[in-house]
Amino acid sequence: MVITMKTVLKSANPYLPLWEHIPDGEPRVFEYNGEKRLYVYGSHDTERTSYCGRDQVVWSAPLNDLTDWTYHGVCYTATNGSVLFAPDVVRKGDTFYLYAAEDRGSRIMVASSKNPAGPFENPRLTKLGFDPGVLVDDDGRVYAFWGFCAAYCAELEDDMCTIREGTLRANPIGHVPDPWNEKNNESGVDIKDAFFEASSPRKINGKYVYVYSRRYTTPVPELGVYEPCNGFLSYKWSDSPLEGYQDGGDISFNGGEILKLPDGTGRQTYRWGNNHGGLVEINGQWYIFYHRHTGTDEFSRQGMIEPVDVAVGKNGKIYIGSIDYEDGEPVSSKPVEMTSSGASTDGIDACKIISAGYACHISPLHGAYIKPVYERTNGISSPIVNIKDGTRVGFRYLQFGASSPKSVTVWANVSGPMTVRVRVDDCRGKIAAELPLETGRTKFSAPIGLELCGKRAVYFEFCGDCSAEFDRFTFDM
Repeated sequence: MVITMKTVLKSANPYLPLWEHIPDGEPRVFEYNGEKRLYVYGSHDTERTSYCGRDQVVWSAPLNDLTDWTYHGVCYTATNGSVLFAPDVVRKGDTFYLYAAEDRGSRIMVASSKNPAGPFENPRLTKLGFDPGVLVDDDGRVYAFWGFCAAYCAELEDDMCTIREGTLRANPIGHVPDPWNEKNNESGVDIKDAFFEASSPRKINGKYVYVYSRRYTTPVPELGVYEPCNGFLSYKWSDSPLEGYQDGGDISFNGGEILKLPDGTGRQTYRWGNNHGGLVEINGQWYIFYHRHTGTDEFSRQGMIEPVDVAVGKNGKIYIGSIDYEDGEPVSSKPVEMTSSGASTDGIDACKIISAGYACHISPLHGAYIKPVYERTNGISSPIVNIKDGTRVGFRYLQFGASSPKSVTVWANVSGPMTVRVRVDDCRGKIAAELPLETGRTKFSAPIGLELCGKRAVYFEFCGDCSAEFDRFTFDM
């Protein structure tokens, strides 16, 4: 008999180790020393009680495996030791340029390196603003985008620093009122459900695509949104880089799996929070990078990734997200679902030891949550804590292969007797197993009573008048 040692899942969604908290991720494919890799640049949530941190680090992955990430270390620290907000990095010629947001985004420096992993040196002060995003066009011209509750864009000189005279544009897309500023909408520009922050420009199929964080101020019932919400990454598009932007749609929403209710409305299953990210094409597939929130605040965010569809309609409009077609033509798009599997589009190997921290569904809301971890230990788990009677924890999706597993194992701590029901395909789906939990033990197993093959969604429903901490699980063949 061959005995196979189980391995711990090291990357799914979030795609970086669970101890790494890098939100605002801008993905970039760069070639260096003859190898093309995907690099991610973002802020770094290390302050723990406020946004971001005082250094920026770089991770990269080979294009044929977006679960195999390499840590390259610190690439930049602020010139004055201040907290760094969301950056961007572009390449022009043989040089890589980092746009670093010092002083919590109020002072934008541009530094350079011959290596995409840095270090980025010789910083120069620019006149760009909050959340800078930069586009190097096909003809070598460079455009910068930035702003908070009001967008700005301009062309840069060849020095990659100076705004070219006469090119500065204000409000190329509609903006929203600043919730912290009493003097709102003085410009008279449409302020409903529009630009909030997180500028990220791309050129796709000849179109200029402006990805940004949209703040909804009106309800979005189909997604369970009834209060002002900036958990969206959205886009507008144009045939020109600095003007003419037209409505696009929403690409991503970090509110978890959206449960569809009989009346046509939706219900979120994850605590949404601010969002920031960008688009990248890898081997013919487009992906949106965004972030989710852990803990009970917005200070321990994690990078996420989902595949998206991209198409251009007969009228020239570009569609991005989950696209609906009629007679082969794109007609509408909506946000792609938030998953646990991310770039593992066939699903996570169900026979690996999987941290509960990869859940994309925790309901009901405002109860249980993923506990942030910071210890840089391989295989560390982010447990789900504060679990009560009726809490459901879901993973979309797992891959079981051609043979159904014989049993399921759960690692958990409970304050008293509880039962875990393992449901499949839906949070109220068929029960595949039931595990009695008790104090004094942390590992529990039970046989599988259903045939489980292929790609499936799996949910763990906790029942009992006690509390629990859910650490890990695996399925056994």
